[in-house]
Amino acid sequence: MHDSNDTNIPPAPSLFTWEFASDPYPAYAWLREHAPVHRTALPSGVEAWLVTRYADARQALADQRLSKNPVHHSESAHGKGKVGIPGERSANLMTHLLNIDPPDHTRLRRLVSKAFTPRRVAEFTPRVQELTDQLIDGFAAKGEADLIHEFAFPLPIYAICDMLGVPPEDQDDFRDWAGMMIRHGGGPRGGVARSVKKMRTYLAELIHRKREDLGEDLISGLIRASDHGEHLTENEAAAMAFILLFAGFETTVNLIGNGIYALLRHPGQRERLQRALAEGDESLLATGIEELLRYDGPVELATWRFATQDLTIGGQRIAAGDPVLVVLAAADRDPERFAEPDTLDLSRSDNQHLGYGHGIHYCLGAPLARLEGRTALATLLRRLPDLRLNTEPEDLRWRGGLIMRGLRTLPVAFTPEGTPKGSPGGIPEGTPKGTQEGAPEGTPEAFPGGTREGNPGTTTQEQPYA
Repeated sequence: MHDSNDTNIPPAPSLFTWEFASDPYPAYAWLREHAPVHRTALPSGVEAWLVTRYADARQALADQRLSKNPVHHSESAHGKGKVGIPGERSANLMTHLLNIDPPDHTRLRRLVSKAFTPRRVAEFTPRVQELTDQLIDGFAAKGEADLIHEFAFPLPIYAICDMLGVPPEDQDDFRDWAGMMIRHGGGPRGGVARSVKKMRTYLAELIHRKREDLGEDLISGLIRASDHGEHLTENEAAAMAFILLFAGFETTVNLIGNGIYALLRHPGQRERLQRALAEGDESLLATGIEELLRYDGPVELATWRFATQDLTIGGQRIAAGDPVLVVLAAADRDPERFAEPDTLDLSRSDNQHLGYGHGIHYCLGAPLARLEGRTALATLLRRLPDLRLNTEPEDLRWRGGLIMRGLRTLPVAFTPEGTPKGSPGGIPEGTPKGTQEGAPEGTPEAFPGGTREGNPGTTTQEQPYA
């Protein structure tokens, strides 16, 4: 049995500090070796079990005795409000895929799974490429950019809005709400909950409007399913649209941001990929996306699970009602499963990582996220071949949310697109600028906030994991 309170092992490393957020992998290696199922107090005060070994993680992700429904949490009502997405309970958005079990989970997942089939995602490829090129057009002539604010963030926001059927004139609001939701302590207190409430109000109005004029988008599909006897309530439809937006954009923001950063820190691997792309070979891109998901993936911990009965994971007894958090980032660096797990190898073939989960809650939008990730990385490396980090790595800050792992900013420099060979950098004389610096002409600024107080990266005073 592994017990984190065993006096024969040294104290556990500090978790959830700034240092930990910057590089959690040494702490996770310690936990895998000494306390693979470890009970700890989270920054919110809630106590939970962290599962860090690959075999245990895979078992836990598929264990039906671990419920996704917070009703099984043994905490008080006040404690129950500290798990999940801030504001979803008060906004009546709890009945989504991350919070429910079969049979409701099976029914709701079936309704939306048709939108994410390989065929449907392939049909969306030209639009993703169009958005990617448009965003790069907005900064390619400048010679520098923040790839989080100007690229990785807006790309999946606009893509998922298109898929859901959010009208173009309303997508600015979604961008603002989504920006607040990923700040994790970088914005005003209560800002996330307020953004969730605004989104809930909007989605209810949008569902009513679409009933009068159905299209081919995902929300229209949910309405049709409800009207054809699938018993989808309005709350379920709004919650489904909400979670597809919430889960469908931040994972991709982090996949693109973390992936680009990893390639910039591993020039040999990046050059291999660029050579392959130049030769028209995208096989390394396909395996490379999987390796980037394993090496430093967008989801650090799987979302909350709650034991519905006493059970044992990795030799550790878990009491009924206890929260369990599967640490995907730790499992995907487990040397018992992956050879040289701390090495980035874009050609790694045996790579059954857990980056998008496992079991019935495997990420529904994974095919779309992979498409966006492949398109973003390939297009950046082709169009801006000498892309380089424009700050010291130790000056970068990681967002402190408990579940996701992603950079606040990613400043880069490159030879401005269109600069003649041998010309100095900078913006060529006469180059037209967009309507707002850093944004494609005719589109809103790429990230909400600008220099607004509380914008990610503008302060290091707030605590991580707030």
